[in-house]
Amino acid sequence: MMDFTVPEPLRALQSQIRKFIAEQVIPLERDPRLGPHGPEESLRTELIARARNAGLLSPQVGHEYGGLALSHHGRAIAFEEAGYSMLGPVAMNVFAPDEGNMHLLEAVATPAQKDRWLRPLAAGEIRSCFCMTEPPPGAGSDPAMLQTQAVAEGDHYLISGVKWFTTGADGAALAIIMAMVPGVGATMFLAEMTAPGISIERNLDTLDTCFPGGHGVVRFDGLRVPASAILGELGQGLRYAQVRLSPARLTHCMRWLGAARRAHDIAVDYARRRQAFGRAIGEHEGIGFMLADNEMDLHMARLAVWHCAWVLDQDDLGLRESSRAKVMVSEAVWRVADRCVQILGGQGVTGETVVARIFADMRAFRIYDGPSEVHRWSLAKRILKGSKTKETTS
Repeated sequence: MMDFTVPEPLRALQSQIRKFIAEQVIPLERDPRLGPHGPEESLRTELIARARNAGLLSPQVGHEYGGLALSHHGRAIAFEEAGYSMLGPVAMNVFAPDEGNMHLLEAVATPAQKDRWLRPLAAGEIRSCFCMTEPPPGAGSDPAMLQTQAVAEGDHYLISGVKWFTTGADGAALAIIMAMVPGVGATMFLAEMTAPGISIERNLDTLDTCFPGGHGVVRFDGLRVPASAILGELGQGLRYAQVRLSPARLTHCMRWLGAARRAHDIAVDYARRRQAFGRAIGEHEGIGFMLADNEMDLHMARLAVWHCAWVLDQDDLGLRESSRAKVMVSEAVWRVADRCVQILGGQGVTGETVVARIFADMRAFRIYDGPSEVHRWSLAKRILKGSKTKETTS
């Protein structure tokens, strides 16, 4: 049975993170080093140092890598608080794609690979990227369309192909590359981003500005990697992608829930102070009802996150639950952000508050890690399969 109570240790951690975000992170939100492709490296380094000093760096990883070994439930508490500022996940080293890559490395990598890559990632010393999505006709929502090839040559592999929407590629030290090994299947490889054969063609201009390194187009032109660079087993890349993506979808939900709560808090404060037609605008039903809808959406989203976290903590991959949570939460927090812009009126479309930036950053969440339509299609297949099985056995 699910227990919705927050244990005292997590409650204390929640308060600690909330204080850290308010005092150490939010004051840096207008720092000029935050540009169109995310915070510059000097700003990221400063944020990482602040979290390290507060004992809050990479709380999701195991104790041996300096973390707190938080359960998925624990991450739900911590990551929501981190997400209250768009710089919070960067400061605590729980942002995408590094958080998902750390989870994957911890679950699949060899001891040598963990020492080489996971340890500095968890310490915030380097960044990483996950190279999976390709331009047409390559893989997007359908991973079976994977075009990038890794051809065996002795005890090495030569990787060729193009990836795009590769978050964090610019400035990353590590690339996790999904490639098709002919006759074997999709396989993951680890590579240094400075290796010959890797080039970043450009950074895409996107609505969001919160991810360090932006979103790059990366070309692999005969990248040579040794067999020891294989992550996990040959031909198991798609399975490992689910090991990474299922919890990563959920941690996105956790962080964006915090951002939506921030936008709502700003809107509530404005609705109390702003006067129109002889009263505070929040007292008019048009605004008051939007605030009420926000509260209901936030509550529903949090329940969806906590339920999925509970499932994942039962050693279940939680594919159905993570798909369901991804759709429910991404659309709920988007509604919250949209209402907050409306409540703020003219200020909602300016940089006077952080709401406009949350609104822009959050829009992409309904697309990345699987658009809502693909998750609905996947859920529908599972529903129909379950119904068919029930009819056959009854």
